[in-house]
Parts: sequence; C-alpha cells; structure tokens
Amino acid sequence: MTEAGGPASGRRRGRRPGKVVLGSRPAHSVRLPPPSRSGPAALATEHPRAERTVPWLRVAAAYAWRLILVGIVVYGVFTILGRFQLVAVALFIALVVTSVLRPLADLLNRLLPRPLCVAVVLVGSVLLVSALLAFVGEAVAGEWAQLAEELRGGIHRIERWLQGPPFRISPGRLTALQDQLLAYLSAHRASLLNSALSGLGRIVELVTAGALALFTSVFFIHSGERLWRWARDVLLPAGARPVWDRAGHAAWRAFAGYTRGIIIVAATNAVLVGAALILLRVPLALPLMLLEFFATFVPLVGSPVALGVATVVALAGRGPITALAVLLLIVVIGQLEGHVLHPLVMGWSVRLHPLVVAVSVIAGSIVAGVIGAVVAVPFVSVVWAVLSALRPAPP
Repeated sequence: MTEAGGPASGRRRGRRPGKVVLGSRPAHSVRLPPPSRSGPAALATEHPRAERTVPWLRVAAAYAWRLILVGIVVYGVFTILGRFQLVAVALFIALVVTSVLRPLADLLNRLLPRPLCVAVVLVGSVLLVSALLAFVGEAVAGEWAQLAEELRGGIHRIERWLQGPPFRISPGRLTALQDQLLAYLSAHRASLLNSALSGLGRIVELVTAGALALFTSVFFIHSGERLWRWARDVLLPAGARPVWDRAGHAAWRAFAGYTRGIIIVAATNAVLVGAALILLRVPLALPLMLLEFFATFVPLVGSPVALGVATVVALAGRGPITALAVLLLIVVIGQLEGHVLHPLVMGWSVRLHPLVVAVSVIAGSIVAGVIGAVVAVPFVSVVWAVLSALRPAPP
C-alpha cells in the first residue's frame, strides 16, 4: 500500500488538468453544458459583429424609423389640410377668436346669461375692429391729396439722391428704367389683370372663411367644453379618454397662451412704431401702424418686413435722413421684441428656443406660404406642450 507521500501520489499531484498521460486508463467523458457567462463576452456571442462594434448605429436606426413614421403622419395631416385650406383657416381663426374672447365671456357670465354674453363679446369685437378700420380709412382718405404730392416729391428726391454719390446714376439711365417699367406693365397688362381678378377671388374666399370662423366661434365660446367632452366620449375608448383629455387641455392652454401673448406683443409693437412714425412725420403712419400689428403675427420676420415698407415710404415722403431713422427703429423694435416682450409676455406660455421659432416659420412658409408662416409657431408650441404633458413625471 502506497503511503500518502509516495511517488504515486506525487505523480497524481503533478498532473495538470486536461493533460493526457500515455498508458493510463481512458476515462468516460461526459459533455457538460458550457458555463453561463455574463458581461461583454456574453454580449459578443449573442449579437452579430456589426451590432457589437457600432452600438450608436443601432440606436440611430431605432430613432430613424420612428422619425420617418412621424414625418409621414405630419405630411399627411398637412396634405389633408391643404385640400381643405378654407375650412382649416376658418377653424384656426375661430380658435384665435375663442382664445381671446372666451375669458371675457366667462367674466360676463357672472352677471348675464351665457348666450347674451356670447352675443355681447362677438358684436362688440366686430364693431371695434370695424371702427378701427373705418378710422384708418378716413385718415388716409383725408390726407390722400397731400400724400400723393409728398410721394411725387419724394420720388424726385430719390432720383436726385441716386444721381449723386455713391451711385452716380445718370438721368438718362433713370429715364430708361422708367420706360422699361412702363413697357413691362403695358406688355403684361392681361396677366396683371388676371392676377388682380384672382386676388379678388382670394378676397371672396377670405370673406367666406371669416364668416365661417365667426359662425364657428359662436359655438366654441358658448359651449366649447361640452363639444370637447362629446367628441372625447363618442370617438375614444374609455381607457384612452384620460390621456387624450390631459393632452387636449395642455394643447388648449399652450394655444391660448401663445395667441394672447402674440396679440399683446403685436399691439405694443404697433403703438411704438406708430408713435415713432408720427413723431418723424412719415406719411401713412396709421396704415403702417396697422401693417406692423398684423405683421408681428409672423415671428422674427413680419415686423422687419413691415418696417422695411415704412422705410421706403419714409424715403419717398421725408428723405434719406428720416429713412435712416426708421431703419434704426427696426433694430430697436427687434431688440425690444426679442429680449423684453417675448420673455416677459410669452415666457410663461411658450418656451421655444429662437432657433426653433425661426426654423418653424421658414418651414411653414415653404409648406403653405403666409398662412403656414402664421400657423407654424403655434402648431409647434401645441405639439411641444402635448409631449410635455404626456411625458411621465420623474421619480
């Protein structure tokens, strides 16, 4: 019997695991399942080599097809709205009117019946807008003869200014340009007439959209909440109603806040521009003030365009010094609007970066022209408010 410290035990201790010793008895081999591994080695066997080497590509692909689906849905929505552009514009105007007049109707409802409140706010707003337009038209008509004479004198001043340094355009060249302009108008008289007639058709469409918007806003102001509850209960299953209700209220708060804020900003810009133009004695100050009010509804773009028109009128009516003063007014109004009015008035309702606003306005103008530029920012604001409302709260 071999002792524990004998050579046999030494040989057994000297063997290495897995090494075959010649002349030994073959053992019965049993195949055991491979041990479970975790970590990078396990991931390397479970995923292909491409997914293992570029994980960012896998994440980008996952986001890409979702973004493609969202883009298809948005494109389809805008295509459908383009087919029914008149109805879409009327509903948008009705929502704007409702967001402005609904708080006033709720305030009057404490004293008067609801139908009478709706009639008072709608008729009062229509009368106020009509009186404002009549006042502007009467002011322009009363000063038309003087304005025409000032504009003719302004055109002669512009011609003398172009003849001097730094342009030094000869009088013959200016006369040739005028003759070319008159020849172009004479040659394209038929196309210009057709454009004017099509413009009259657009005016008829706008009047129709305004009538439809006024009719729709009556029901929105009177019973908008009941209409929303009816649509929610009829069109949606019971499980989806709380989510859609939360999203709908968030969308309305964002839209109403943006509308009221942009009206306050537009009114402030119009008052400041009108006061400056009156002090500078620029012709057509009141129409230019009204143009500034409506142009502010296109953020970052509309106000400079309206003030550019005012600059041309100031150059023709008052000369280059006044025109330079109006150009300086463009810079001042832009800084005031971007750094004071928008943060103070609209910061509590719409929190969008200026880059997002600029891209939205440009994209909207490409898709639907001026209407798209007006609708783009409130649309993006509503979408962002809905996403923020549906996002789960952090723990």
